[in-house]
Amino acid sequence: MSDHFVSRKPFDPQSIEAITPEQEKLFFASQWKLMWWRFKRHRLALACGVLLALMYGSILIAEFLAPYALPTRHTDYIYSPPQPVHLYHQGEFVGPFVYGWQYNLNMDKLLREYEEDRSQIYPLQFFCRGDSYSVWGLWESDLHLVCAPEGGTLFILGTDRLGRDMLSRIIYGARISLTIGLLGITVSFVLGIVIGGLAGYYGGWVDATVQRITEVIRSFPELPLWMALSAILPVTWSPIWVFFGITLILAMLDWTGLARAVRSKLLALREEDYCAAAQLMGARPARVIGHHLLPGLFSHLIASATLSIPAMILGETALSFLGLGLRPPITSWGVLLNEAQNINVVAVYPWLMLPVVPVIVVILAFNFFGDGLRDAADPYRS
Repeated sequence: MSDHFVSRKPFDPQSIEAITPEQEKLFFASQWKLMWWRFKRHRLALACGVLLALMYGSILIAEFLAPYALPTRHTDYIYSPPQPVHLYHQGEFVGPFVYGWQYNLNMDKLLREYEEDRSQIYPLQFFCRGDSYSVWGLWESDLHLVCAPEGGTLFILGTDRLGRDMLSRIIYGARISLTIGLLGITVSFVLGIVIGGLAGYYGGWVDATVQRITEVIRSFPELPLWMALSAILPVTWSPIWVFFGITLILAMLDWTGLARAVRSKLLALREEDYCAAAQLMGARPARVIGHHLLPGLFSHLIASATLSIPAMILGETALSFLGLGLRPPITSWGVLLNEAQNINVVAVYPWLMLPVVPVIVVILAFNFFGDGLRDAADPYRS
């Protein structure tokens, strides 16, 4: 056995390696700050997060962003194709403008054929006065981000069978389609965490009962079950009650996956030493689950949320597309796609399918955003 030697020389603080400011910043950073630093390295997820923030922010000012009010109809421009916006006229820069928009009736095809009248130039107006609208039911306004020039039209994404501007309707529809995902995931998360947490923590007959209920619900195909439950909603309900009814249906059928995930994780985590220590110190089950077990599931909960929200958006879109979900006068992306059910209409007026573009963009953005959040919240990732 070797002797233990202790140096009797005076301690010199300069002889050891000093901690750099970068290391000190890292050592004293909170868990949320560490997550933010890891998330920023995921450039695609960060870009998708900004995109989603902008889209959700747009629903607060949809009336301002839309060129026309929601009920505005242009009966002289039914089924108008997208109207191009130009910057140059005969090689000279003019700025954003549109040409005159007119149509001729093709009696052979029984269609309106639109064309530009290049003798008429209409510069676009920004922060201008247009159709009046109510701002959240609080006050009246007529201020718009962009307006059609006086005497001209502005149909960037075309019009529908009633002459309503498609771009304005898509902007208004985002308010319903995006909101239904947030409301639905709130209800689904509460049910999934509470029911799954109880099953995983207590086990025994509680776990067995929850598992049987989950298996019964998951044994039904989702879309037919959605359709069956949506069909029983009374036709006399107002549009707002139909909205809440569809949201509740989607939430009540979506909690099972999260509940099973929470249950399986808690079955493993409840055997850890820190969980047993909390129980021995007299902590109640609610505190053990909420303060000691659920934080270990944080990354998984984030991934589940970012997958459940787009699933609910798709569910509402599918039900409204099939005519069993939201109905006019409520406007959502699914309601807009309902008008494109006929393949003959789509073949002649393909711009009616444009509401599917924001649906695809939101679904992809949520998936990439969720991947970045999951990686940032995982403590075992560098």
